[in-house]
Amino acid sequence: MRYTRNMSFLRKCLLVLVPLVASIAAVQAADKDKEAFKPGPAASYSAKQTSDGLTIAAVPYDSPELAKQAFGKMNPYQYGVLPVLIVIQNDSNKTIQLQHMTVEYIDADRNRVEATPARDVPYLGTHPKKPKVIDTPIPGVSVSSRAKKGPLSGWEIEGRAFTPRMLPGKESASGFFYFQTGHRSGAKLYVTGLQEAPSGKELLYFEIPLETH
Repeated sequence: MRYTRNMSFLRKCLLVLVPLVASIAAVQAADKDKEAFKPGPAASYSAKQTSDGLTIAAVPYDSPELAKQAFGKMNPYQYGVLPVLIVIQNDSNKTIQLQHMTVEYIDADRNRVEATPARDVPYLGTHPKKPKVIDTPIPGVSVSSRAKKGPLSGWEIEGRAFTPRMLPGKESASGFFYFQTGHRSGAKLYVTGLQEAPSGKELLYFEIPLETH
């Protein structure tokens, strides 16, 4: 009887420990992979703009080689989603508020495309397709309108999205914004809504030409 109770107790422990160990291993693997992808300083990129001690660089991840560096086996651009890496370097002594920052993709014909929230990207791209340069902006896709996630459901999409809300002086921040558009020469990234803290004074807009790869 005691043997049966002990076995039952061991089984219960295993049911708890096995998922826990697997979860820890997954987190460690994700952390290791995050360390493998480290954007360079904003000043190291050719597509950038500096104003009031703030430098913003932008890089469109429109090639398989770039996609592999940041997203592993996933290539968002293959499914019509253009990731754009943003790197912000604050060389001033002022803290910059980022929570109201707006980032738009402006194509060569001056059409504006709003960024798709990172949480919605996994529900896009159910089938591979060649990205097309659009004539009008595509509205973000609502999560509630999708039954299940697609091939862009890896942790990297949200894990590497731009999320900082504040940027202290002498520090930098980076992350991806996602746009449902194709990409060609002549496009720009338009960044507004940056504010000084605590005054709330809004900085001038940034308009950064985007390269093609």
